[in-house]
Amino acid sequence: MNWRKSTYSGGGEGNTCVEIAESDTHIAIRDSKAPARGTLSVPVPAFAAFVEGLKRRSR
Repeated sequence: MNWRKSTYSGGGEGNTCVEIAESDTHIAIRDSKAPARGTLSVPVPAFAAFVEGLKRRSR
């Protein structure tokens, strides 16, 4: 999997951030500071709805 961090995470150490990896059907999410602890995998539509909900809430 190709993991990537949010562009909002900044550089350096000590950042609290998550990483995501995309497949055709699911989005995998993990803690960037402890990647070996495990991942959460959700269907793409559910992740998209979650992100849209966050966007609406922050307005």
